[in-house]
This record gives sequence, C-alpha cells and structure tokens, in this order.
Amino acid sequence: MARMFGTDGVRGVANTELTPELAMALGKAGAYVLGREYKRPLILIGRDTRISGCMLEALCAGILSMGGDVIKVGVIPTPGIAFLVRRLNAAAGVVISASHNPFEYNGIKFFRGDGYKLDDAIEDKIEKYVKEGVPSEAGRSGADLGRIIEPEESPVALYREFVKSTFDGDLKGIKLVLDCANGASYVAAEDVFTELGADVKVIADKPDGININDKCGSTHPEALGEAVLREHADMGLAFDGDADRLIAVDETGNAVDGDRVISVCARLMKDEGRLANDSVTVTVMSNIGFHKRAEELGIKVEVTAVGDRYVLENMKKTGCRIGGEQSGHMIFLDYSTTGDGMIAALQLLKAYKRYGKKLSELAEEMTVYPQVLINAHVKNENKHNYMENADVKAAIEEVEKKMAGEGRVLIRPSGTEPLVRVMLEGSDTEKIRPLARDLADLIESKLS
Repeated sequence: MARMFGTDGVRGVANTELTPELAMALGKAGAYVLGREYKRPLILIGRDTRISGCMLEALCAGILSMGGDVIKVGVIPTPGIAFLVRRLNAAAGVVISASHNPFEYNGIKFFRGDGYKLDDAIEDKIEKYVKEGVPSEAGRSGADLGRIIEPEESPVALYREFVKSTFDGDLKGIKLVLDCANGASYVAAEDVFTELGADVKVIADKPDGININDKCGSTHPEALGEAVLREHADMGLAFDGDADRLIAVDETGNAVDGDRVISVCARLMKDEGRLANDSVTVTVMSNIGFHKRAEELGIKVEVTAVGDRYVLENMKKTGCRIGGEQSGHMIFLDYSTTGDGMIAALQLLKAYKRYGKKLSELAEEMTVYPQVLINAHVKNENKHNYMENADVKAAIEEVEKKMAGEGRVLIRPSGTEPLVRVMLEGSDTEKIRPLARDLADLIESKLS
C-alpha cells in the first residue's frame, strides 16, 4: 500500500481522496502523536483560499476529541503557521493547502512545536493511528474535551510584523508588482511591502475559492511580467497558493527562478559574512549554470533529492543557512524553519539595494543552460516503478549515452501528483526536446 504522506503532507482531490472523514482521522491521530506530552495541547490550524479548506477543517473535531485546544487562524501563508507555533508556544500546527496545485486538490501538513515539518518517523506514527485508530482510552469526554481558543492578538498581524522584522531599512523608491496567486499571501503581502515603503501594485489578490494558482502566481508568472512592464516597475514578485515559494520577474518582464534568486542571495550573504561554511544547499534539479556561478563565487554546493524537506534536512546536518529549489522554495534558516516567499523576496531586495543593479543584471550573472521538463502522466501507484520496466530502463540508458559530456538526464516521480517528471539539460534545446518527449511518451504508455 502506498504511503499516505508524500513529500509535503497528505494530498489528494478534495472530497474524493482527501475527505472530511480522513481529515478528522488525521486531526485525531496528529493530536495523539504530537500532543501526548501535554495535558491540553494547543494546535494551530491555518489554510489557503481553496473552496475545500473550510470543509477539511473537520480535522479540528478530531483534535478537540483528543483534548487538544485549537486556534483556527483562517487564511494564512504556510510559513505563518511555522512561525506562530513557536510564537504562541503551541504543541503543533496544521496547514490545509495543496500549495501550487490546482484548486480541486488540497492537502494537510503538520508542523512540530519548534516550527519544523515532521520527519518520516513521526508521519509514519500518525499514519499508523489513522489506519488503526487511536487507543480508545486516549479519547476525552466531558470537561476534558478541547476548546476553540480566540487568540489575544491577530495571528496574521503577528506574522506580518515578523516578516517585516527580517528586513533592515526600507524600500522607499522601489516600485513592485505583487502576484498573490489568489492564495494565502493576499492577507499579508501588500501590507508588508507597503509598510516598508515600496510603491506596490497587486494582482491576483481576489480569491474566490477556485481561482487559486489559475494562470497566476509562481507557476504562471506571465501575467506578472505583463504587469511589471505596464507599471514600469523595478521588479515583480510572484508567490504560490500558500506563499512558501517565490518566483521574481525583472524589469524587462522576464522570470527569475529560484536558482538565480538563491545565487544572488548567497552572494549577498557571503559578502556580509553570513554564509556559514561558504555553502548553499540545492536539489538535483538546479541548473548546471548555478553550479558554475557558485564556483566563481567560491561557494560550495550541497545537492539533495527534490523536495524542500530534503533541502532542510541537509541544511540542519551541514549548518548551511540558505537552501532551496529552482521552483522557488527557498529556506533562510536565520529567519524561518521553512520556505517563505515573502522573506525570500526581502532577501532579494536586500541584494538589489546593496549592489545597485537592475534585477536583470543581477540575474544574468548566472548563465542558465537550457532545460526541457515534460511530465508523464501515470497511475499514482506506478510512478516509483519506472526503472522496473525493461523498455523504459533501456530508453533512459540510451538517452544518457547520447547526452554524455553535453548535459544530463534526470527522471523522478512527483512527490504530490501522479506524474513522472522527465528533465533533460544541455546546450541545444532543439536537440534535447524530442529526446525528452519520446521518453515521457514511453513512460506514459508503459505506466498509465
């Protein structure tokens, strides 16, 4: 049986795969595992703007039945919950979000009381009690049931003030366009950047429950690029549905991905003496150009599997203070225990102010080598088995031979969707695109 938890919590189509009943069971099991050392654990619940978010707050009932108290934060970026569990001394936090996925998907992910996501062992315990049920004697009744708690201060306001505190100085004289992806950042982003002094224009900030990530946000920065040109802005900043990712857009309307943002920020941290061990952590998806730029800067690169959890694990192991993914997940451990799109944006703006260059000039200091990424749609239960098919294995080996010395091949299953991602990188897009297409088509035909 497939593992319930993926690389970023439990995800699925809302009310089909991820049902209120499963949410309640997750709340019950999560409260039991994460709150056992507390007489009355406090657990925070936040969500993004999806129509299914309120329905999946059914997990609250499971927590209350285990004697846990709950603060329902409402709509808030995922990193807001990671911050608030520490700020409010909570036993745990839960975020209802499917991040960058379409609106019909949703997810449930847990944070420990120290603000970090759960490791595999704790997730496995929660999954065990979801499937088997928690011990009957663990349930509460009467006066021992949990309560909904009203916080003394606005949790969203506390988070906004924290984000602003990570930036020294102000943003006066800088014109920005923010793309909130019709997601959770709409409750915080405009205030953060405006109150720091920037001239701000906001797009995709009117969520209706189904327009989250729809042709907007970090996965679709085209509209932001058009808005930057229209507004004659210095740059654009695009967040995803739960605001833990950032993709920037330069003053010419071109996207600046996570690799380039990390490259610029790592240089800043090195120049300021804040880059521990002169190292940065990225995933196998990072562009060859990133590695070449890091070498120029005298920065060592740690490489992990895809997923911000693996980036974070490596950072904690090596003492690295900055890490992230090409897709826009960036972790600045000096400030946050998880990816935070707004904190990443403020770090980029620090570099922008320090070096006095346009964002396009800063971005172009790293050469990007062409990458072709094609998703093969497969059955979810088959996505990890592509190398067990003889035809697929042989085809991958043949492409690797053709690419030898000129680029690389990376095949990996998605951690959150029924996809196998086929990525080829090399100097000639026209040469590698048909190779990637043929591989993806073969994988689909064999594993669908």
